[in-house]
Amino acid sequence: MNKINPMLLIDYYKAVHAEMLPEGITKSVSYFTPRMSRVERWNKVVIFGLQGFIKTYFIDYFNREFFERPFDEVIAEYQRVLDHTLGVGVYGIEKIKKLHQLGYLPIEIVALPEGTRVPVHVPMFGITNTHSDFAWLPQALESLISAESWHPMLAATVGYTYREIVNRYYDLTCDDTIEKSKALGAFDFRGEECTESAIKAGAGWCLSFLNTATVPVVPYLEEMYCCDCTKEPVAFGSPSTEHAVMCSNYAVDGDEITFLKRLLTEIYPDTSFSVVLDSYDYWNVIDTILPQLKEEIMNHNGCMLMRGDSGDCVEVVTKTVFKLWEEFGGTVNSKGYKVLNPHVKAIYGDSITVQRCEQIYRILEENGFACSNVALGVGSFSFQCIEENGILKPFTRDTFSSCIKATYCEIDGKPHPIFKNPKDGGFKKSQKGCCVVTDAGGELQYRDGLDWAEASSEENLLQPVFKNGVLLREQSLREIRNRLHDGAF
Repeated sequence: MNKINPMLLIDYYKAVHAEMLPEGITKSVSYFTPRMSRVERWNKVVIFGLQGFIKTYFIDYFNREFFERPFDEVIAEYQRVLDHTLGVGVYGIEKIKKLHQLGYLPIEIVALPEGTRVPVHVPMFGITNTHSDFAWLPQALESLISAESWHPMLAATVGYTYREIVNRYYDLTCDDTIEKSKALGAFDFRGEECTESAIKAGAGWCLSFLNTATVPVVPYLEEMYCCDCTKEPVAFGSPSTEHAVMCSNYAVDGDEITFLKRLLTEIYPDTSFSVVLDSYDYWNVIDTILPQLKEEIMNHNGCMLMRGDSGDCVEVVTKTVFKLWEEFGGTVNSKGYKVLNPHVKAIYGDSITVQRCEQIYRILEENGFACSNVALGVGSFSFQCIEENGILKPFTRDTFSSCIKATYCEIDGKPHPIFKNPKDGGFKKSQKGCCVVTDAGGELQYRDGLDWAEASSEENLLQPVFKNGVLLREQSLREIRNRLHDGAF
């Protein structure tokens, strides 16, 4: 995608709409709104990723690949592509020339603070032009904005959903000093659609949890959300084996115990680590090999996490906890629940869905065990779909029908509210005119039917974050986490 003219980051029809707009149009306003939910347990969406998008595209990318490139080069590229694929004379080129000559992006974005949980139907952010010659521009940018916006928000909503489960069961079974932000980790990198998708999904996850296997999440969050992993908790990884490691050592040693002993005494004598144990026979390792390593495990200056990777994950992880208790014992915490000896723990690295997470915690609670006895890993499945009532629901832009729709324009300075209301469209009905979002007793609601001046008030939670190529408000990761979790991240 690098070096593509950003004005070509469009659906084809966006190239011709400027000429179709009413004559004399000087302003247009559009809002990005989750119009419905196809997931029963979700009626709110976490707004996240807009600042990252603005920095990446509206500032860096537009400057580098449009405004700072030679005029003739930019225009020739635009014409070459569209002349040969859309048709000569089908689109207008003057608008692109004028934009380049202007030298900046004449756009203003107003938005809710990131980390806000936004009810469906309530607009998350709005976009308008700041120069009367470019009323066509907000909608021309719609495809790019939409493609880059929905996934980080959905991933942040996924992370928050798991955090709600953790909060509920940790409050019930764990000492209050146990960190909830480290209860689960994301292991989705290799299963995401692409590297950029994995990074943005991982960033959304890190609004609710610290553990992830996706290393580039850290520099992304540092660049986009004002944090520093050397000074504050941004995200953490952990040492762990994989099957290639286990199987290659088995091929040399002819057993599994030799390598496990080396991990405990030579490689990680002072470091916690997880080890995958099902390359051949998981329960043989748990029942037979671990007792032979009890001295090394108890003398290890860290925790060894026993990881299954096949079979029924709910059964494997809960049964592992029960067996580790029998072999290594532990203590009872202040809430009356059993806590394993700190040298051992159970972990499952993927296959954990929302339902399975709840099942595991419920089984542990019912059997008198603290839920902190397990570490759970959420894989790409949970970032891309959810199962409800036996139906697999994939995540797409249409999970929340997240959409940008024009709702207002000004023609020769006169305001005109615009809207769509399909007779059989149901949720596709749009707002009408400009919008104000307010907090009514802790619940967001919106009011439409206004003009731009009326909507530009201090009471409106949709506040300017970007204007004319400049980021107006920079939000930090810490600030967003605190907002999402009411200061209890």
